[in-house]
Amino acid sequence: MKPLLIRNSLIAGLASLSLFSGVQAKQPAAPDVQQTRLGGLQWENGYPSKSTVQKLYDELDFQRATQAYLWALPAVGFKTLYDAQAKTFGARNGDVVLYQTLKDKAGMLTPNITTLYAFSFWDLGKQGPLVVEVPAGLTAGGVMDIWQQPITDMGQTGPDKGAGGKYLILPPGSPEIAAPGFRIVRSPSNQIWFGTRGLDPDKAAAEATVRQHRLYGWNQRANPPVSAYIPVAGRPWQSAQPATLDYWRLLSELYANEPVAPRDRMMFGMLAPLGIMAGQPFSPDARQAKLLTESAQVGELMARTIAFDKRTPGATVYPGKHWEYAVLFDLDQESPDKRRVQFDERASWFYEAIGMSSGMQGRLLGFGQVYLEASKDKAGRWLDGGKTYRMRVPANPPVKQFWSVTLYDNVSRGPLITDQGAADLSSRKPNLVANGDGSVDVFFAPVQPAGASNWIKTTPGKGWFAYFRFYGPTEPYFSKAWQLNDIEVLKP
Repeated sequence: MKPLLIRNSLIAGLASLSLFSGVQAKQPAAPDVQQTRLGGLQWENGYPSKSTVQKLYDELDFQRATQAYLWALPAVGFKTLYDAQAKTFGARNGDVVLYQTLKDKAGMLTPNITTLYAFSFWDLGKQGPLVVEVPAGLTAGGVMDIWQQPITDMGQTGPDKGAGGKYLILPPGSPEIAAPGFRIVRSPSNQIWFGTRGLDPDKAAAEATVRQHRLYGWNQRANPPVSAYIPVAGRPWQSAQPATLDYWRLLSELYANEPVAPRDRMMFGMLAPLGIMAGQPFSPDARQAKLLTESAQVGELMARTIAFDKRTPGATVYPGKHWEYAVLFDLDQESPDKRRVQFDERASWFYEAIGMSSGMQGRLLGFGQVYLEASKDKAGRWLDGGKTYRMRVPANPPVKQFWSVTLYDNVSRGPLITDQGAADLSSRKPNLVANGDGSVDVFFAPVQPAGASNWIKTTPGKGWFAYFRFYGPTEPYFSKAWQLNDIEVLKP
């Protein structure tokens, strides 16, 4: 190559390099502080400072735990009820606890006041398969796993359809059992919960039928023991999920010897840095305990918001009204297309209530229950214990059995209790007063309005919400030919 050509090439190359270097030099340096919703975060040549690392990890773990609080509501609800029966009432696995009166049910999330409840627990991993003998008669219930997912319905809404029969519940992963004459189902969890209600309008007959249930181990079938029935007998108790560090202790205790379903492994993975691992002792350090305590507090407030101000599409029952479906999820707690867990829908129900079954889904014509709830009046304002309201139940309610309306404290989610007694009224009430057209006016107020026979007392300074239950819903409910009216405030 000629010297001149070489010289020109070198000059061009150096010029290009100088131009490229100049461009690079003009690029802005990474900021030392980035402003975010967490405040200013410091960075050192693109790396987080020590204080930024701490702040981001704290926020990461806090966010994970608040969502895990919502996720774990049904499981912790299972555990709080189990602990109440075992520790407060002294019930062993297989014993059946009877919840009969308002005082018995005062510690329960949104119980109905009309019917008798009977609950029992069993550990398939420790005690082996469970036999449940269901009597013929007016009962409805079933068995659930630790996520309160129904394993099978029993009674009127179960495969026995109220005729009674024997059920055999197998542990996860155990060998199949030949058991002619038994309805055999398998649980995905070791711990299970049996629950039923007596539906006979005669309370004595309802209790007598419920007491005919027998629960015992498969290994006891040759000489089955008689089930022990333990009345609550008015003893004080609570089953609401705590908004404290105890929430996570309960979750850890529940999973001491439980398999983890594939869909729950992601959550346990996110909780591992906070010291919560299935099958491991719960012993958080000071940092973990602080974050878990704070997340339980905020998680509970998130759950309350999800429950009372629902954002789930289709939550409203009647266009232009404020009654909502209390149950918005399917039995397996997954969307119909199986592409997502019904996260908010599940949290909304299990923050307010306990238990689930086919009969409680509100989809069985003539059987089971429908649960509608209201936390706002006709004008869309929160229900206030200091105001006077009226709700008109139209004539010919679409039920085969009965309807009821019950008021609950919006913080404890237990029955609203006043010196009047139960904040409840049902079509089974002997002195229920109807209007001339067959409709029924129900009044909610701190003081009985003049001429108001069907009155439920409320407490000034407290919010409340209502459940309206249809027992044995009939076709006009499903077609919406019959519609429940809003709760409307009355002027003083």
